[in-house]
Amino acid sequence: MASDGVKQAEDSSTTEGGLLDIVRSVKCLSCRAALNLWEKLGGIDTGFAAKMKYISLVILVVQNASLILTMRYARTMPGDMFFSTTAVVMAEVLKLVGCVLIIMCQYVGFRACTQHLYSELFGNPMDSLKMAVPALVYTLQNNLAYVAISNLSAATFQVTYQLKIMTTALFSILMLGKSISRMQWVSLFLLFAGVSAVQLESTGATSSGKATGEKVETEQNPLLGLIAVVVSCISSGFAGVFFEKVLKGSVASVWVRNIQLAFFSILLGLISMWTKDGAAVSEKGFFYAYNWVTWMTICMQAFGGLLVAVVVKYADNILKGFATSFSIILSCIASVYLFSFHITLQFAFGATLVIFSIYLYGKPARPTTTNSDGMKGLPTKISETGPSKLKGEKGE
Repeated sequence: MASDGVKQAEDSSTTEGGLLDIVRSVKCLSCRAALNLWEKLGGIDTGFAAKMKYISLVILVVQNASLILTMRYARTMPGDMFFSTTAVVMAEVLKLVGCVLIIMCQYVGFRACTQHLYSELFGNPMDSLKMAVPALVYTLQNNLAYVAISNLSAATFQVTYQLKIMTTALFSILMLGKSISRMQWVSLFLLFAGVSAVQLESTGATSSGKATGEKVETEQNPLLGLIAVVVSCISSGFAGVFFEKVLKGSVASVWVRNIQLAFFSILLGLISMWTKDGAAVSEKGFFYAYNWVTWMTICMQAFGGLLVAVVVKYADNILKGFATSFSIILSCIASVYLFSFHITLQFAFGATLVIFSIYLYGKPARPTTTNSDGMKGLPTKISETGPSKLKGEKGE
């Protein structure tokens, strides 16, 4: 999904910078002249990064919440239903076009751009082939997301989908050798408890619209939705960590990697479409039952991740945690008015646990010092005149 941020480009270390870095890297003289003029006029000041933090917060909240709500509406609205497998393919096509356009802005002329893309994509086929693994997993994840959102309310899906934090943490430990703090382990336990409380309420009801507390036109199976969202979270965690590992071990840009990812995702998506809906698509057409809601959902999936990749440079872990928490709250409130969703005490308790766990997981650990006896002490206050010079270090 796009809420994964251009295939887990949420980690600012895997992005090549924000919007300004992209503009500065452009070799087009008119673009650079416009940027220089803007800087001279004071358009970029010392408070620009601080302002971008709040702008990033709004963008992340709106993107996270609106995508889920739009997907839910598209899958439950009355009338003929579009094929979700074709929507997955179209999202990857638009994402491929978007990444190509970004790279074209960084090179003068179509010839230079095509030469760069050819050397990156086909110069080392085995390196490009690495992206087939996460592409396969992401194709599975995106298709399962449609299954889950078709059988769970928007609010329930939004809360349950936060299990991807747990799966990403576990795969980071297994595949990257990362370690997490004791507080983060506690937050993961609270996350699991909160999701369990929400899902126990959902699966404890009937398999109709009452199971989600919504008035819907289609039959639903909450248990199938739960299985789909859990497998989707596992897929998201594995593919995201694998993608991060590939990025850290190569010099290719994140945009080139996403082009490779989208290319393989399109091929695998077409195979999935032909396997599941081949006969129906041949009879009714690829764009059967597409409407403005369908296209909005596809565009948000495709370009939402690119947007997140640009603004996430200015968002730290705490800000991203707040954005996720606010998006959950916004999804719940919007579901009440849009889908007649009924918030119960058990759902509110589980959602609160999930929001609190997200805050704990993103909270930075307090730095500690070690005393002469080897015991950990309180954080050391840094002198206002700057850190002291190490022995043998040259002064200015």
